[in-house]
Amino acid sequence: MSAMFRSLENRNYRLWAGGALVSNIGTWMQRVAQDWLVLTILTDHSGTAVGITTGLQFLPMLVLGPYGGVLADRLRKRMILLWTQTAMGLCGLAVGLLVMTGSAQLWQAYAAALCLGLASAIDGPARQAFVSELVGAEHVANAVSLNAASFNTARLTGPAVAGALIAWIGTGPVFLLNAASFAAVLLSLWRIRTSELASAVPATRSKHQVAEGLSYVRRRPDLVLIFVMVGILGAFGMNFPITNALMATAEFRMGPGEFGLLGSVMAVGTLAGALLAARRSAPRLRFLLGGALGLGFFTLMASISPSFWLYAAILIPVGLASITFLNSCNTSIQLSVEPRLRGRVLALYLALLQGGTALGAPLMGWIGTEFGARWAVAAGGTVVLLTGLSCLIAISRNSPLTFRANLRTAFPGKSADRTS
Repeated sequence: MSAMFRSLENRNYRLWAGGALVSNIGTWMQRVAQDWLVLTILTDHSGTAVGITTGLQFLPMLVLGPYGGVLADRLRKRMILLWTQTAMGLCGLAVGLLVMTGSAQLWQAYAAALCLGLASAIDGPARQAFVSELVGAEHVANAVSLNAASFNTARLTGPAVAGALIAWIGTGPVFLLNAASFAAVLLSLWRIRTSELASAVPATRSKHQVAEGLSYVRRRPDLVLIFVMVGILGAFGMNFPITNALMATAEFRMGPGEFGLLGSVMAVGTLAGALLAARRSAPRLRFLLGGALGLGFFTLMASISPSFWLYAAILIPVGLASITFLNSCNTSIQLSVEPRLRGRVLALYLALLQGGTALGAPLMGWIGTEFGARWAVAAGGTVVLLTGLSCLIAISRNSPLTFRANLRTAFPGKSADRTS
């Protein structure tokens, strides 16, 4: 099998990847339906309301994510995922039924987003750390990249399908289809052979386990760098559902089909970036920094795009840059963090990424509503580009901030050129 897909030789990973792909397609369909529901049915094109909905969905990760990491380190990750995936499927079912019966209100959309966020706060750390148990340390980098490829394959198809379905039969059925898609990932979890998992030794119950994770990160300058960048880029550079919705409807006067198409076009770039990353066996600092700089630059270019189709085309390099950055962050953490702390550190990473998105979403929505969609896109691109440049300058002046020392300690057999 090609080196790009070597993790698929593992039966457990094949099962997980197949179920996750179906579920991810449903998730992306619901994301489009949720934004369209709030933007055009429950409000009169309120970017602020869309921002609040997104914020409520991601805010629980900022507050509860670290405790989800503690659970991931203590308990069997497979059982956690069975419960959380069921809960998230029920959230989609509830909203779908409300919309189908014509009784959906804005506060209910807010409540559903919050419930989904609560389940995701427990699900996220366990799901990220579960990858290491499925394939073992040797194939972690490849499996993380293939997960991203699966996610973005879903992102390529889900929004376009959702846009077509919304125009054809409305938003309610899209939520119901997402709820049904969770059956695939639940079935895959039941069929996984637990005897073949490379399970880490569970952390013993003790006080201050969240603080232990924080202390570990503070002692690692490379992780501090990642977390600072992830928090800022999450808040200002990863709010594509809001900015794309505003650009499609308010700036270019397009309908649900074109809005869904933007997500699919962007997924062309993210899928390409994920597949390119799957060929690499270890993280490289230049891809992390290059991804951040590219995301800022191309986002600024998108803000001045004169036409819908040029804006859509620019989303391809935007997607490639964003996944290059995120994949480098995730792989660096998976490979260099001690197994007993992996769940907690990944939880902190997700808390900053999704929590930053939650905090930035209402602000980006407000900027788009008050000053125009282009200003929201430009503001995000400017902050991301300045962050990337600042980190580049800091690293060039302080070489110990690179990943080399920590990755070489964790994997002494890796050559220096593969960890730079």
